[in-house]
Formats: sequence, structure tokens, C-alpha cells
Amino acid sequence: MLQLETAGYKTLDHLRSRGEFPPKWTEIDELEQLTNHFMERFRAERFVASQELGPGFLIPELIDRAVRSDETEHMDDESHPGDDRLEWVRALDRMNLMTNSYAHQCNRLMPVIAGLTRPDRPLGILELAAGSGGLAFALAERSRQAGIDVRITASDIVPEMISEGNRLAAERNLPVKFRELNAFSLDGLEPGMADLVVISQSLHHFTPGQIALMIAQAQRHGASAFVGIDGFRSLLLTGGVPLVASLQGILPFTLDGLTSARKFYSAIELGIIAAIATGKERHRVECSWPLSILHVPLNEAASGEKG
Repeated sequence: MLQLETAGYKTLDHLRSRGEFPPKWTEIDELEQLTNHFMERFRAERFVASQELGPGFLIPELIDRAVRSDETEHMDDESHPGDDRLEWVRALDRMNLMTNSYAHQCNRLMPVIAGLTRPDRPLGILELAAGSGGLAFALAERSRQAGIDVRITASDIVPEMISEGNRLAAERNLPVKFRELNAFSLDGLEPGMADLVVISQSLHHFTPGQIALMIAQAQRHGASAFVGIDGFRSLLLTGGVPLVASLQGILPFTLDGLTSARKFYSAIELGIIAAIATGKERHRVECSWPLSILHVPLNEAASGEKG
């Protein structure tokens, strides 16, 4: 219900026919604000389109507006000690293992990785907002099983998560290195470290403009593809995510589950962000329940996949 496809595509077609989508930008400094403003405008015009389409479309729009939240999650609140935030990330890892989510995500990412494999050096994979590395470790193990040589950089801004990740990588003897990295600039990223840029279960933590910056910076630093994975925006997950999170018995983590589900982006919204960031509409957004997967080719070689 919360994907609002009919009203969304009608709105986007109107904007495109007027030559207003995707909006143009020339300086990276203007991208964030431009994207945020366009998303606000899109949602406002979608509301008008829903009114024109009738009650069957207006009611879901009103529900979406009631559900949507800009509330900051506990995990993003820097006033909480790093050790507490690390414990909540560990809870997320346990939840992902319980629901087989890491295996699911690897199944969708491995064809992309296989399609980008380089014969002369390891494939560089950069995971943004990696937490303590649950997905990075799963990808490293799956790549090893597939005989694909990879070098994974997992980044985060919480020092406790970086220390925990490097400790676990050493224990498991996996080609994963954790480091602090600014996801909006990627300053200090060495060449060849980011053939593929991935962000998983964290897109909703960022504004549309911040996500656009990540995609644009990935392209500027030579990445061939950007893949963003997050929950599918729906009423079912608005109740389901906090319910599953509550099984960890940690109140802040449960509350974050509710907030996260209310902040998930729709497929159309993710596509808008990708189109603005790249100036092209070569991306695709797929539903692989209960996930939305945004795949953005950043050069011609990334258009195809092996699998």
C-alpha cells in the first residue's frame, strides 16, 4: 500500500514531460540540497495527484503521511555510549542470522560481484555504514566459496564497531578491513578499493540528499556499481519489523525497529535519488521480499551481471 505507485508514476511523468526530472546539478556541493528539495516537491505533487485520482488513492497517501517519520533512531543518537550502540548492532546481526537475511542479501549481491570480477586484481568492495560487519563477513565467506578474490573495506563512524569488526575479521581470517570513512566524501579511499559500493539496511538512516551524495561520490571514486539494500516500504513491515526486533529483548532496539520501518523509502523514491545523483535513469529497483534493492550501474561494464 505504501509504495503509492500509480500516483507516484503519474507525478514523475508530469515532471519529466516538463523537463524538470531529473534536475541538473554541476557542483557536488549543491547535490544534497537539490535532492532534498526535489523529494519534498515530488511528495507534495504526488499528494495532489492522489486527490485527482480519487479516494482509493488518496487514503493510502494519507496513511503514508501518517506513518512516515523523521525521528532519530537510538542507534544514530551520538549521546548514547558507543558500547550501547555496538550492542544494538549485535542485536541486528542476531536478528539477520535468525531471519536468514544475510544469506538472502548475499544471494542478490553475488551475481553483481561475479559480473564485476577483475582478472588482474582482487575486486574491491566498500560497505558503507557497515556496523560490526555481519554482511561484509557473509560476502567474504560466500566469495571465498565461489572462488572470487575480493578485498572488502567496511566503514563506520563508531570507533567501537570498527574495533569489533577488525577483531572478528582477524579471528575468522577473512579479507575484511574496518576503517572510519566519511560516506559523503569518501576522502582517503585508495584507488581500487571500491569497484562495488554497498550499503545495507541503513538507507533509511539518511536523507535523500545524503544518499545521492553517496552514489555520486562512489562514481567519482571509480566504482562500477552502487547497490543499496533496505526494507520494503509497507504497512506489513511497519508492524513486522518491531515485532521481530522485540525478540532480542532490548527496548531501544525494538523502538528503532518501529522507527526504521516508518522511514523506509518507496521504490519510486529510491529511483528518483539515483536518477538525480547520476543524471541518468539506468538504475533499477527490485522488491526481493522483505527488501528493496537499488542497483545503480556507474559505468557501462556494470550494466550486466553473471549468474
